[in-house]
Amino acid sequence: MADLPLRVVLGEDDALLRAGVARVLEAEGFEVVADAGDADGFLRKALAHKPDVVVVDVRMPPRREDDGLVAAMELRKQLPDVGVLVLSQYYEERFAVDIIGDRPEGVGYLLKERVGDVDAFTDAVRRVASGGSALDPEVVGRMLGRRNARGPLDDLSPRERDVLGAMAEGRSNAGIAATLFVSEAAVEKHVTSIFRKLGIRQDAGEHRRVLAVLTYLRHQSS
Repeated sequence: MADLPLRVVLGEDDALLRAGVARVLEAEGFEVVADAGDADGFLRKALAHKPDVVVVDVRMPPRREDDGLVAAMELRKQLPDVGVLVLSQYYEERFAVDIIGDRPEGVGYLLKERVGDVDAFTDAVRRVASGGSALDPEVVGRMLGRRNARGPLDDLSPRERDVLGAMAEGRSNAGIAATLFVSEAAVEKHVTSIFRKLGIRQDAGEHRRVLAVLTYLRHQSS
């Protein structure tokens, strides 16, 4: 029997964009089970349908401030297994840190312009739905470009910072190797060194990558 399509709830106040995102997702094999143009409606429908993943705009009615983000954070509290991909018109680092909180699994933050790159967008939706993380490359790039007071990232080499940035985008070792034009073995060595320098113990298991990303985000946002 074929795998069931991933079920999605959309939250976007721009009706044309909402319809466009729905068409993109459905053309790529997702099932859009509900959509809403305001934060309250989005949260209500997401709680009712219990989808695999939601895609929601940060700024939505009624206040048109961070209503969508607040609704997404509430959804994560009530249905922690639902993946949450937040879209934002502009780069706002606080939003990325707020939605990730203490649990980077199953969450993503993308700029809206990324929706036009169908492969990148749908890959992020799938990654978040499966419990991974996805950060917009531009957001990662801007974070990496900032220099704050000395913190845990300052012990990393430039290449290790590149690898950690790619990890923050949600890339696998193979994906990182392809992006940085190095071997997977080299990536594995860098990842091991990152874990050691950030004090992330081996018994953290598969969560070591997301713990490294969380350390990265907290340092860059402080």
